[in-house]
Amino acid sequence: MEKEKLFEVKDLRISATNDDGVEIPIVKGVTFDIHKGEVVALIGESGSGKTTISLASLAYTKPGLHFAGGEVLLKGEDVITMPPLRQREIRGANVAYLAQSAAATFNPAITIGEQVTESAVLHGVLNQEEATKRAVELYHALELPDADRIGFRYPHQVSGGQLQRLMAAMALCGNPDLMVLDEPTTALDVTTQIEVLKAFKKVIREENSAAIYVTHDLAVVAQIADYIVVLYSGEIMEQGTADQIINNPQHAYTKRLMAAVRPTPTAGMGAVVGAEHDRDMPAIEVKDMTAGYGGIVDGEPKVTILRDINVEVDNGHVVGVIGESGCGKSTLARVMAGLLPQAKGDVLLEGEQLEGSLMDRKLEELQKIQFVFQMADTALNPKQVISDIIGRPLEFYHGLKGKEKHAKVAEILEMVELPAEFASRYPMELSGGQKQRINMARSLAANPEVMLCDEVTSALDSIVGANVIKLLTALRDKTGVSFVFISHDLSTVASFADEIVVLYAGRVVEQGPTDEVLTPPFHPYTRLLISSVPEMRIGWLEDTMKKREMAVGIAKGVEITSVGCPFYNRCPMGIEGTCDNVNPPTLKQESGHQIACHRSLDELAAAEAEAQKILHGFEKLGKEDQQPNA
Repeated sequence: MEKEKLFEVKDLRISATNDDGVEIPIVKGVTFDIHKGEVVALIGESGSGKTTISLASLAYTKPGLHFAGGEVLLKGEDVITMPPLRQREIRGANVAYLAQSAAATFNPAITIGEQVTESAVLHGVLNQEEATKRAVELYHALELPDADRIGFRYPHQVSGGQLQRLMAAMALCGNPDLMVLDEPTTALDVTTQIEVLKAFKKVIREENSAAIYVTHDLAVVAQIADYIVVLYSGEIMEQGTADQIINNPQHAYTKRLMAAVRPTPTAGMGAVVGAEHDRDMPAIEVKDMTAGYGGIVDGEPKVTILRDINVEVDNGHVVGVIGESGCGKSTLARVMAGLLPQAKGDVLLEGEQLEGSLMDRKLEELQKIQFVFQMADTALNPKQVISDIIGRPLEFYHGLKGKEKHAKVAEILEMVELPAEFASRYPMELSGGQKQRINMARSLAANPEVMLCDEVTSALDSIVGANVIKLLTALRDKTGVSFVFISHDLSTVASFADEIVVLYAGRVVEQGPTDEVLTPPFHPYTRLLISSVPEMRIGWLEDTMKKREMAVGIAKGVEITSVGCPFYNRCPMGIEGTCDNVNPPTLKQESGHQIACHRSLDELAAAEAEAQKILHGFEKLGKEDQQPNA
């Protein structure tokens, strides 16, 4: 029986008009259908038109764009040509939009429950009592903790992954026909992403609703999509079922997207560093450091985020810092930069002790440690041209002016592989990847010894992200600059870093050379991170959840503790009475690999072998289930 056709896009064309009145096509004749109970993924790199096309389902275009032709039919009714009042009625009621950032979607001053039910009540779909009851049902379906009472909390009182699921509840509350999911898991760490994907998939299936899923991540698409539309520069390159596109792509561009999928992190991926930049002492070092927020009382921060941290970064090396949201990655970088003074311990730059606050550091010390912020959009001044942005540190740290400064700006632009004429442009005239390069160029202009990169590729698509990593590798080899590379994306860290530090709940649970950290024995938390990186295989999510639910209570929250192992409440190998009461010893190997765990290295290796055995058993069962009956 054929599914009911819900949504049709027919020869959709969207254009912009430049200052000379010339029409510039942005979306160029796109056609696809969505049936009830189906998830259609729009994939492609930044600028391919994914979000522009998905917003057309709401009869909306971004400022400066207009509909130039074609039809967008919801249940046979063209949303583009319907009267504005009717368009307003369908937004939120018939078509619900889930933005990329849940934190920006929720009002921090209003309770979650009020915001989740608002659209359904406003459109007259449900009264307040019915909407509240429906919201609670959705909290249960989305597997949110304390589902009966979570609606009384405020947005800041739940985690990022929970807020992302609450945004789905907000969209689903009014029983919409179609949901538009715009990169809803891009900014989430791998373990949270798994939970959110699982919840979305379950609810879409149970509600028999349809969805447009906008993403650049093919491994995620393989887990959730029924049908895939591959876009490039506003045109469809290829479309077909998920199985066809994932397992048998035909178009060269689709194959290029496949090649850029971040591989599962394994030993052998780590960077190989030459000895030409080696020195006797680390470029930067953190010793026995404890830090947090809310001021310091009796030598301890009111809210402790990091506890007893020891990290060394050698000259010309890359140390990757990984862990879930809230584990203290950015706080570690802030302490190194002097943005947050530590409560205890020392920060050493080339063996010299640094003051805790940047206000007390010398100009030379400030110049040697540079911070590259996550979002280039907010880090770059939109009112300044690129030459002023890059020129500021050249003038401030090195006293360059006039022709000398302009020549150096051109040299730095060339270093980050951008043309010299970009110097006269404003940030708004650049793409996301280009802005991120300018963000790095500004830090490089100071000629630093250490660059602190905080999630610099998390908002970029896989092709642009891979190019940024290539650029950073070339800069390290050429200049000998050291990197502290903070990310929740283990695949990216594994491909770029020569050492990895695994943080959990403010403590280092494992660290060492990349290949050592990615080879058993692992800390149980490292194993969880590695097994949570999606593979580009249909059915991977279901196989992994079977394994994980037997092995780890992934849905439990991160708890920052002062005694015992912080991972105890989620660990499949926890020893009651020991792990929860006694700080774990550090198991050291000759290579420099360290694991903080009460279990022996042999026990950890045996646990990984058993976990792999269980997973292969599920994969085998899945393949047998797909075989036709004899």
